[in-house]
Amino acid sequence: MNKTYQERLCRVRQNMKEQGLTQILVSATESVFYLTGLWIVPMERQLALYLHEDGRCVLFGNDLFGVEPMEGWELKIHNDADDPLEDIAKTVCPGVLGIDKNWPSRFLISLMEKRQDVQPVVGSAPVDDARKQKDTAEAQAMREASAVNDRVMAQTIRELREGVTESEMAARVETLFRENGAERSDEGQLVCFGPNGADPHHAPENTVLRPGDSIVLDIFTPIRRYWCDMTRTVFWKEVSEEQRRVYETVKAANLAAEAMIRPGVKMCEIDRAARQVIEEAGYGPYFTHRLGHGCGISCHEPPDNSAVSQVIAQPGMVFSVEPGIYLPGKFGVRIEDLVMVTETGCEVLNGYTKDLQVLG
Repeated sequence: MNKTYQERLCRVRQNMKEQGLTQILVSATESVFYLTGLWIVPMERQLALYLHEDGRCVLFGNDLFGVEPMEGWELKIHNDADDPLEDIAKTVCPGVLGIDKNWPSRFLISLMEKRQDVQPVVGSAPVDDARKQKDTAEAQAMREASAVNDRVMAQTIRELREGVTESEMAARVETLFRENGAERSDEGQLVCFGPNGADPHHAPENTVLRPGDSIVLDIFTPIRRYWCDMTRTVFWKEVSEEQRRVYETVKAANLAAEAMIRPGVKMCEIDRAARQVIEEAGYGPYFTHRLGHGCGISCHEPPDNSAVSQVIAQPGMVFSVEPGIYLPGKFGVRIEDLVMVTETGCEVLNGYTKDLQVLG
């Protein structure tokens, strides 16, 4: 096991100790990758990594995964004719067992039936907390992914044209990401014209771009396993005074929040900085979601950047800052960057302009 994974395992075990857990099962593809470097998508099959406070590390998987033994951890393989929980049931110790929050209930229930001396509790926090703070390699991966996102955003905006549909532009974004080395995302891209932009998660359809439309482009994808995620809003042919006022309010909220970010600040305070700008402009009820979310191996991961989050910003954390105003039946505006907390403030990972643009 190389030094990077040894250090990550040490951080996780330290978190286990602080959180009173002697053993945990890690099952999320992203978390297994974080700790082993193996990217395994099990689909309906069983995948789990067992960590014990004494240093024992056991990977349980199906022989279809093609995993080879590695120094530093044990490997227990089953096939489709085997009971996938048998080896796990023989391995875990009596007492409290931390379970990954997304481990399928069919596996958990089977384990509970086999080992009634085991008390399952939600046990994702030791890994989630370690993943919050990116190490040097991860920080560089996030920078590189966001640089690709800047290029794709710029090219997408250059290619907007009269009569194009949301679906056509969403497909073009996917193509541009592929051309820049990205993996395929199952989530699709958000391209929203005019009134559709008032739905923060509008799915692209055959709506045609027309003069006076706002264009919300929320584009994201994994690049060498680390996600980029950014949003820009531009206008086609013309911009009304109301659109301009809303745009400048959202931009001011984005900048106010980013100016707040530094070690020691609570996420709820960052959210408040953006929300206050929007409320003072009279649009408070139309900012309908949290300010942002953590981003890394998963597009959405801890820390939660919201009005109720008590998480304290620490160096290495990466999360989105994405205030928005959504006026039903009219238009929406969102501006999103990824930021990384530094020792003295934050590094904004996206460089594409936030100045108001009227295209065409």
